[in-house]
Amino acid sequence: MLLKFTKMHGAGNDFVVLDGMRQQFALTPEQLRLLADRHFGVGCDQILLVEKAENKEADFRYRIFNADGGEVEQCGNGARCFLRFVYDQKLTSKREITVETKSGLISPRLEQDGRITVNMGAPVFEPALIPFAGGSGAVSELLEVSGEILNISAVSMGNPHAVQVVEDIERAPVKESGPLIEHHPRFPKRVNAGFMQIMDRHSIRLRVYERGAGETLSCGTGACAAAVAGIRRGLLDSPVNVATRGGLLTISWEGDGLPVQMTGPAITVFAGEINL
Repeated sequence: MLLKFTKMHGAGNDFVVLDGMRQQFALTPEQLRLLADRHFGVGCDQILLVEKAENKEADFRYRIFNADGGEVEQCGNGARCFLRFVYDQKLTSKREITVETKSGLISPRLEQDGRITVNMGAPVFEPALIPFAGGSGAVSELLEVSGEILNISAVSMGNPHAVQVVEDIERAPVKESGPLIEHHPRFPKRVNAGFMQIMDRHSIRLRVYERGAGETLSCGTGACAAAVAGIRRGLLDSPVNVATRGGLLTISWEGDGLPVQMTGPAITVFAGEINL
């Protein structure tokens, strides 16, 4: 099967984007893993599918698969690339679209400076909806990992996040603790582990160990979750500039029940074909 694809990235979080509007395919988990493989495939953190919307309120349907072949609910950096792709490919002439995802509707908007802002919806703190077993919905909670007690903030941005504050982002045990937090039994659907260093009231540095992908250069929903966690803890004020290893994202949030706005880049790297 010959498959056309476009390679993109949002602040270093890289994607293989597949146009399901103009080509037909049904990929197995093995084929998805091959696409994501950086040695034998194209290489990416996630694979994004552009499809016809099933929801009448949406312009498109947006599906996301991690590098391990598993489908997930949301990807913020990918949402920006999704809009850049459908706009550049002339699948739409709108600068703002409504996109159907597994976790609900989102609305990315192309700004005049070329960056893209995404209305990511309101964050969720209800433990049963994250899901986070034994959680209370408090601003911060205790989580035991390999005998160490961590102070985390549990939040869903359409996908689950556990955010902790660290003193030095470069020395944070991301590769050691990340997979242990991801697979912690209190997170039955696994979780993205965020490590946040507070720089000042409006800026943080962030590293995220993502479900099914490992540490990525950037994580859009992780940036949203970290900013929200910092604001709820009284450590940050909106807007928050989030410096990831791949680039800068700006997160705005005005409080409980209100949507998170994320602004950042979306870059096309190259297009090609691969024989699966």
